[in-house]
Amino acid sequence: MTPLPNLRIDGARLWGELMETATIGATRKGGICRLTLTDLDRQVRDWFKARAEGLGCTVTVDSMGAMFARRPGRADIPPIAMGSHLDTQPTGGKFDGVLGVLAALEALRTLVEAGYETHAPIEVINWTNEEGARFQPSMVSSGVFAGAFEHDWASARSDPAGVTFAEALEAIGYRGWQRCGDHPLSAFFELHIEQGPILEAEDKTIGIVTGIQGIRWFEATVRGQDAHTGATPMNLRKNALLGAARLVERVDAIARRHAPHAVGTVGRMEVKPNSPNVVPGEVFFTVDLRHPDASTLDDMQEAWIAAAYAVTDEGGLEVEINKILDQPPVRFDADCIACVREGARTAGFLAREITSGAGHDAGYVSRVAPSAMIFVPCRDSISHNEVEYAAPEHCAAGAQVLLQAVLRYDRLLQERAATRRD
Repeated sequence: MTPLPNLRIDGARLWGELMETATIGATRKGGICRLTLTDLDRQVRDWFKARAEGLGCTVTVDSMGAMFARRPGRADIPPIAMGSHLDTQPTGGKFDGVLGVLAALEALRTLVEAGYETHAPIEVINWTNEEGARFQPSMVSSGVFAGAFEHDWASARSDPAGVTFAEALEAIGYRGWQRCGDHPLSAFFELHIEQGPILEAEDKTIGIVTGIQGIRWFEATVRGQDAHTGATPMNLRKNALLGAARLVERVDAIARRHAPHAVGTVGRMEVKPNSPNVVPGEVFFTVDLRHPDASTLDDMQEAWIAAAYAVTDEGGLEVEINKILDQPPVRFDADCIACVREGARTAGFLAREITSGAGHDAGYVSRVAPSAMIFVPCRDSISHNEVEYAAPEHCAAGAQVLLQAVLRYDRLLQERAATRRD
């Protein structure tokens, strides 16, 4: 087999573009607030489209707003894709998601500048609404792409102001003609910051991500009765906030009972009528349960739902629970993992296998195409935070491994095609 070319990405150029795009939605504390399908999201999408077209790529957009920048290959086969997302949390950092898109763009630029022709077409993807900060659940466009969510259900999801996903997508001009999911891929690779402490603690540069732990999200509403705080005796109250607070403790306790791998979080809560002298009559909140083992996650879900009914029955309250996300534990494709492993070895970076604690678009894409992920360290494991930071050399290392992994998978497809011809 002919050796792969010694192509090197430009780490300084990648860093420059990370800092450039960070000005779109920049916050005073050095982070980014670029919620999905806002005008700021439109601005960064326009930036990405212009850069990709400048490299000779054809940019298409699907009906959920996912963007696909394609460079043709020699063969007329589905592309090998790489990418992530450009939307952020309200107080997000410069690297979560963005690194995966810009590193993929830099890898593609390296191929173009070298005049290197691949067997398969190569694509860079920007997925819509990975964060789930404005529209729940998260990873909604890759979820529709993979068949995990119904298209019409996802399009009808609304933000806190009542704007639907479809309306917001139309407003920024990024609703494409291609039905989401009608876009076959040969493989998908996603680079991301780890968002955890393992790589930094072990002084490893590259995480070879073998899978993602299972995730379940719930929306819950506890209903009691609004009442005057001064005139209503304690024993006659139906305090929805008190019931919700007890359930926050139960969620935490359930995760701790399934240590060390389980996590459970209530991350959002809305209290009504939210007045200082009214006993709360209704509370809406979210529950996030995660574990790498599906059966353990089943046990955690059963315990949480049982606790919800027990607590509300005891308090004379009512509860409504809706499961809005159910992502089973993911095991990435063995060939894709091997390409990442060999890419890290060839580039000379210290690496280790790792399971992702966070959900990613690659988790859904793995249902319909061979997929894998690459992690690089983030300082103090801080993410979803304005102080989130990944060192320039680590960003460059991740982009280099991404490029090598894609080239190795391309060579694998070429060898398979040659074998079929023989």
